[in-house]
Amino acid sequence: MRPRQPSATRQRSCANHIGSPSAGHRSNRRAASVIAAAVAAALSTSAWAQGSVTLDKVTVEGAKRSDTRPEPGYQAKKSSSSTRTDTPLIDTPQSISVVTQDVIKDQSVQSLADAVRYVPGIQAAQGEGNRDALIFRGNISTGDFFVDGLRDDVQTYRDVYNTDRIEVLKGANGLAFGRGGSGGAINRVTKEAGWDPVRDLSLSFGSDDHRRVAIDIGQGFNDSAAWRLNSVYEDSDSYRDGVKLERYGINPTFTFKPTSRTRVVVGAEYFKDERIADRGVPSANGPANAVVNRRPFRLGDDDQFFGSAALSPTETETYAFNLAIEHAFDNGLTIKNRTRYADYDKFYQNVFADSAVANNGNFTVRGYVDFTDRKNTLNQTDLTYTAHWGSVEHKLLGSLELSRQETDNSRLSAFFNNDLTTTGTQVTLNANTASQIGNIPVTFAANLVNGNNAFRDNTSDVDVIGVTVQDQITFSPQWQAIFGLRYDHFSTDFRGQRRSGAAPTPNALVSERFDISDEFISPRAGLIFKPRPDTSVYASYSVSHVPRAGDQLTSLTLTNQAFDPEKFINVELGAKWDVNPNLALTLAVYQLDREKVAITNPNNASETILVDGQETKGVELTVAGQLTPRWSLYGGYAYQDGEVTRQQGVTGPNAVLKGAELGQTPAHTFSLWNRYNFTNVWGAAVGVIARSHSFALTPTATQSTRLPGYARLDAALYAQFTPNIRLQVNLENLTGRDYALFAHNNNNITPGSPFAGRATLIYSF
Repeated sequence: MRPRQPSATRQRSCANHIGSPSAGHRSNRRAASVIAAAVAAALSTSAWAQGSVTLDKVTVEGAKRSDTRPEPGYQAKKSSSSTRTDTPLIDTPQSISVVTQDVIKDQSVQSLADAVRYVPGIQAAQGEGNRDALIFRGNISTGDFFVDGLRDDVQTYRDVYNTDRIEVLKGANGLAFGRGGSGGAINRVTKEAGWDPVRDLSLSFGSDDHRRVAIDIGQGFNDSAAWRLNSVYEDSDSYRDGVKLERYGINPTFTFKPTSRTRVVVGAEYFKDERIADRGVPSANGPANAVVNRRPFRLGDDDQFFGSAALSPTETETYAFNLAIEHAFDNGLTIKNRTRYADYDKFYQNVFADSAVANNGNFTVRGYVDFTDRKNTLNQTDLTYTAHWGSVEHKLLGSLELSRQETDNSRLSAFFNNDLTTTGTQVTLNANTASQIGNIPVTFAANLVNGNNAFRDNTSDVDVIGVTVQDQITFSPQWQAIFGLRYDHFSTDFRGQRRSGAAPTPNALVSERFDISDEFISPRAGLIFKPRPDTSVYASYSVSHVPRAGDQLTSLTLTNQAFDPEKFINVELGAKWDVNPNLALTLAVYQLDREKVAITNPNNASETILVDGQETKGVELTVAGQLTPRWSLYGGYAYQDGEVTRQQGVTGPNAVLKGAELGQTPAHTFSLWNRYNFTNVWGAAVGVIARSHSFALTPTATQSTRLPGYARLDAALYAQFTPNIRLQVNLENLTGRDYALFAHNNNNITPGSPFAGRATLIYSF
């Protein structure tokens, strides 16, 4: 039997019903229940009167779930990224936050940094103004990014124009993703072709000449093939002097169903991002030029650029191909295979503040240019089988990952005033007279004296074989468990050249090669108790490893051969409660320990050392969904106690002492987004984001920069003029609060945006 064609009109009216996003589905369920009850009553009455009755066919119809439009609302019901099986979140022993499509639209999310603003336990970092960087439970990462469950770890910015939802997994995720998944991981689930027609055009205009257009169109060719196209173009300036952004992308996908048990999805993407790398403002010395507890320099002067905006362009070009095949056998065995090939070409140049601003206004400027070409080839195969052995159900998983990552990276230093010696690698400016380089000549070159990082030319090939076995056990309606192991064989072939900064031959060209193999096992165990179907209590233990490879090797000092992988151990207790069918509360209490951390020796800059002794303890409370049919909530509270538990480095002024707070890990964060629909046409939202103080970088014995705490107020207004036309206005920082948004280190701190607005028109045709 051919599948029924979904009703586009019926689905669109449900998706656009502003008064109650799930009202259409509830009414259909009620209608189906009434019909079923009537049929049952008729059968019962007939049987009583005549003894028996035979019907050829009984059909109960309701609205079919859309295969292109996600379930409406702020609450997600299921996720497959944590267990690699389609598992209800209430049955997953891990803290997971899902940024749904409605949240993305309502908050006008356009980047991953925007997406995590209201997610407890995670926040964005600056990433030197050229890449996404997230902090999971006190651990910063530029590598724990995934798309449809496959690695996407190049250092770049990601757009959400083709994203269906964003899944934020907290804690160690080694079993699900292999290497990485340290303090957490973020997985983008992309939009795929389906048979329910989708035709959405979005236009956005706002402060600082923000201009953006996106289109999402698609439908079925016939009963067995469908297509979809997502595309975006943006050209925007910034509240920061000289900073601008231009990006565009296109992502076609095709879905085929050759049989009722087989599904094939093919997709490709081209995306280009061009922007000015903005590393924010430096810190300011205290009285007597003190370097302890510095503050961001002139935090209220949001637009001042330090260094050179004109000499800080960054550009990333991405070509990607994706193939997913899924087949369900008659015996209950299901096989899923995903393949991704991605080619990333990145150029990154910046001239930036490299010191604090002294009391006389002086600060130093440094710069470099960096080139990275990366090719990722990944293949993931998952086999799942559900077995019943006695009264116990086992959902068995076996996975095989094969991947290869090829990276070429090179860097040249900036020299000022035509001085190609050590003294030319930095220049002094005065913040009171000129914070940007004017007519000073700048040359990017390789002839470096006395320094390892001003020139490098590296190539690395990483091959990974990962094998996973997992068993999700249902003992009874009240008790469940999950046990699993992942084995990884990680091979790194590294070839590098650099300028030596060491005697007896400073500035000599040094060639080095390392061929390293690592093997590690990442276990996971979890126990779930469900006193009621809508409530679960869990305990879990998980481990992840992060080898020295890929992005990390571009910045390691190669005189050190400490390639042992970092280790992350997460212990978590939690509870989940579906307050009603559309509202979920989650609570997690955790301890995350980090071992074998690679740091620069504070007393020998040419050496990298491994240290243990970093720990984060915390509590996370999350709310997502509808409190009433008209009132939707998203956000929560997080308490984090991140500290160094063992001194890092030899005793001295630059040592990181025991008890030091982890950088950019505020003790208290609170966020809550409220949307209320007054009528079926008009709605409004108010959001608050609050952070206690934190440090820009984990403080040393004698140096620190303190980022003040703040509270910011956001708002939005929505109008659904017709079922096909929606207008929304998003307002950020209503009170014009001066605050530090995030940082990269003590002297690269991004001030938050002043009051800003953006209007978006969405037309469904």
